[in-house]
Amino acid sequence: MPDRRLLPRIFNPLTFVRHGEARPPASPPTPTPPRPRPRMWRSIVMFLSVVGPGIITANADNDVGGITTYSLAGAQFGYGQLWILLPVTVALIVVQEMCARMGAVTGKGLADLIRENFGARVTFWVLLVFVLGDLGNTATEFAGVASAAPIFQTYVPLLSKFVLVPLSAIFVFTLVVRGNYRSVEKVFLVFCLLYLSYVISGLLVHPPWHEVLIQTVVPHFTASKAYALMAIGVIGTTISPWMQFYIQSAIVEKGVKAQDYRYSRIDVISGAIFTDVIAFFIIVASAATIFVHNQHAPAGQVIAINDAGDVASALAPLAGKFASLLFALGLLNAAIFTASILPLSTAYYVCEAFGFESGVQKRLSEAPFFYGFYLALIVVGAGVVILPGAPLLAIIFYSQVLNGALLPVVLILMLLLINNRRLMGKYVNNFAFNAIAWATVVIVGLLTLVSTAQLIFPSLGS
Repeated sequence: MPDRRLLPRIFNPLTFVRHGEARPPASPPTPTPPRPRPRMWRSIVMFLSVVGPGIITANADNDVGGITTYSLAGAQFGYGQLWILLPVTVALIVVQEMCARMGAVTGKGLADLIRENFGARVTFWVLLVFVLGDLGNTATEFAGVASAAPIFQTYVPLLSKFVLVPLSAIFVFTLVVRGNYRSVEKVFLVFCLLYLSYVISGLLVHPPWHEVLIQTVVPHFTASKAYALMAIGVIGTTISPWMQFYIQSAIVEKGVKAQDYRYSRIDVISGAIFTDVIAFFIIVASAATIFVHNQHAPAGQVIAINDAGDVASALAPLAGKFASLLFALGLLNAAIFTASILPLSTAYYVCEAFGFESGVQKRLSEAPFFYGFYLALIVVGAGVVILPGAPLLAIIFYSQVLNGALLPVVLILMLLLINNRRLMGKYVNNFAFNAIAWATVVIVGLLTLVSTAQLIFPSLGS
C-alpha cells in the first residue's frame, strides 16, 4: 500500500493534476470588493446614539430671560426684528460647534482645558465670577416659574408661586440625583419638545404670513436707541457663557469620540436651528397680538409688558385662553428646564476645574461635592424667589452684568484652545471657520459691552 504521506505529491484532489503533468496557468486573484458605504440605518443609529447635547443646550438657552426678550421684541417692534434671527443662528452654530468638537477630540471639559492651558489663577477668578452670575441666573429661572403661576392658578387655585416654585425645585434636584445620564437626557429631550407649544401659539394668532416672511429675510433698521438696544438683547440672549461649558461636558460624559463627531455636528446644527425657530414663533405670537393691539388701542388701554408672564396673560383676551395657556406652559417648561441645566453646568465646570468627581452617571456617594453644589444652587435660587423682600431685581441685574463681562473672555479662550494644534491635531479651525468665529467674537463682544454699559447706566437707553 502506498505511503499516505506521498499522496499529496502524486495526486492533488483540488486540481486533479497528476504528478509530472503540466499545471494549468493560475487564475488571477479575485480582487477584494470595495467596502460598502455605511447603510442609511447605521447612520441613523449612530446619530441617535450621540444626539442630545446640541439640541438640549441650544434649547435651554430659550430660558426665562430669552423668552422675555423675544416677547418684548415682538410687542414693541412687531415683526421688525425677525431678520436678526438668521445671523444669530449662524453665530450660535459656530460657537456651539467649537465646544462640541473640543469635547469629542480631547475628552475633557472646557473648564478642565482652561485650567491646564491658562493656569489655576485665571481659572479661579473666571469661575468665581461665573458662579456668582449663574447663581443669579438660577434665581431668574425660578422667577419665571413664579410669573407663570398666576395663569395656572386660574385653573388650579392651589398652584400659587409658594407651591409651584418649591415643587419645581424638588423635581429638578430629584431628576438629576435619582437618574443616570441616559434617563436625564431623555427627560431633557421631552422638555425640548414642549417648546413646540410656542409654535402652536404662533399659529393660533393667525399672523399675516406674507409680511412675516418679508420681515424675516429682508434686513432693515430703525434709527432709534430703543431698536438698537432691543437688537442687542436679541443677539445677546442667544449666546450665554454657561452654555459652552455645559455642551462640552455633556459631549464628554456621553462618550462621543472624534470618529463619530460628524453626527454630533448634526446634533449641534439641528439644535441651533430648532431653538431659533421657537424664538421666531415667540416674536410672531407677541407681534400679532400685543403689538397690533397697542397700535390701535386708545390712550390708557395699551398693554404694558414687563416679563413673559405678562405676555401669557395678555394673550387670553387677544388670542383666546388656549393660546394663553400654551404660552404659560412654554414659560414654565423653559424655567424648569433651564433651572435643571444651568446649575448642572455650573457644578460640572467647578468640579472639572478643581478635580472633584462629577457627572450624573455617578452616585451621590461617589460625587458628593458635585451633587451638594448642585443642590445649593437650586435651594438658593428658589429660596430667593419666595423670600419676602429679597432684592430679586438687583440679583438679576448684577448676574446679567457679570455674564456680559465674561462672554467675550470665554469666547476668546475657546478660540485659543481650538486653534492649539497640540490639543486638537487635525481638528483645529480652518481659515474660513476662524474668520467666521473671530467675527462672531468681535460682534458679540462689542454688543455685549454696549449692553452691559446700558445696564450700568440706564440713561443711555432712554
